[in-house]
Amino acid sequence: MDSPARRPVHLFGNDAAARRGFHYTETSMLDHELHNRAQQDYYAGDLKTRMRPVSTPYVLRHVEEVIRFGGLRPGQRVLEGGCGAGRYSFLLAGRGLEVEGLELSPVLADRLREFDAGQHRIPVHCGDVANPPAALEGRFDAVTGFFMLHHLDDLTAAFRGFSRCLRPGGRAVFVEPNAWNPLYYLQVALTKDMRWAAERGIKNMRPGVLAPAMREAGLEDPEFRTFGFFPPFLRNTSWGGGVESLLECAPGLGPVLPFRLIRARKP
Repeated sequence: MDSPARRPVHLFGNDAAARRGFHYTETSMLDHELHNRAQQDYYAGDLKTRMRPVSTPYVLRHVEEVIRFGGLRPGQRVLEGGCGAGRYSFLLAGRGLEVEGLELSPVLADRLREFDAGQHRIPVHCGDVANPPAALEGRFDAVTGFFMLHHLDDLTAAFRGFSRCLRPGGRAVFVEPNAWNPLYYLQVALTKDMRWAAERGIKNMRPGVLAPAMREAGLEDPEFRTFGFFPPFLRNTSWGGGVESLLECAPGLGPVLPFRLIRARKP
């Protein structure tokens, strides 16, 4: 008989879920719950400036690259995991995508609804991407996330949850910090409202970690690309875009460019 610390705990509370592989031991389930609570606490205070909905060249570039890399088209139904206060959700909706959000933090979900103010009427579901609401299963042409994977404690479980929300042939596409860019670690160390405990997953945002997790979750053909160069205060200048395009093409810089695009496909 399993000891209490090793007895499986099924996240969905039924045998069908267990057969899909969504289970933790009691110890790991407790760790997962503690991690989620810590993430909720991290975002429970005043809304961080970098999370506010804005339409700047810097933010628009992220949205455009995700749409292009994921092959997203107007009219497609897209689930944004870790949608926060809607920084990217509103821009995706403005591109003609039918966006819904899945957000762990009730505080941030409420902020998205406040910022939306009935304009886009984006449905926001409060829950864990590793254990998405059953109503989301099999409904989406694509799932996406912007700078949220590195906040997760179990990438394989998260990708399984995302996969459950996809239709057959649907795509998962994300943008994350590039683990090989050293400036992120400096940013975390020097920014007063950032904590390594919440941001340490940056070190996992590399193909050697992401691809096996995606494949284990049943997603196929993982692909990666890096882009970008400037921080917001330079990218948002009148000359920032043109110079950034030139620097991205500089020999040898590809592996350390700051943003990593990630995609895979559900069979």
